[in-house]
Amino acid sequence: MGEDNVVRLTAWVRGTVQGVGFRWWTRARALELGLAGSACNLTDGRVEVVAEGAEADCERLLDALRSAETPGEVTAVVERWSPARGVGPGFVER
Repeated sequence: MGEDNVVRLTAWVRGTVQGVGFRWWTRARALELGLAGSACNLTDGRVEVVAEGAEADCERLLDALRSAETPGEVTAVVERWSPARGVGPGFVER
């Protein structure tokens, strides 16, 4: 896998991540990296982040999700990598 390898990152983020601007912040980081996808609140309090793009850029987003820079408080991030499916252009909050 390399810089140009297009992948799909699915990350489930746990902590105080709803109602604190976390999805908006994630969208801004993803767009800065040129990624497509979405950030969605789940009923159990987590946020699911789906991003597609260059593997290196998805890794940068994952690093950002785990950083101290996020709004709220992230206590855990679980990730899954898979082949890109083509989520379409842009990154949306759901």
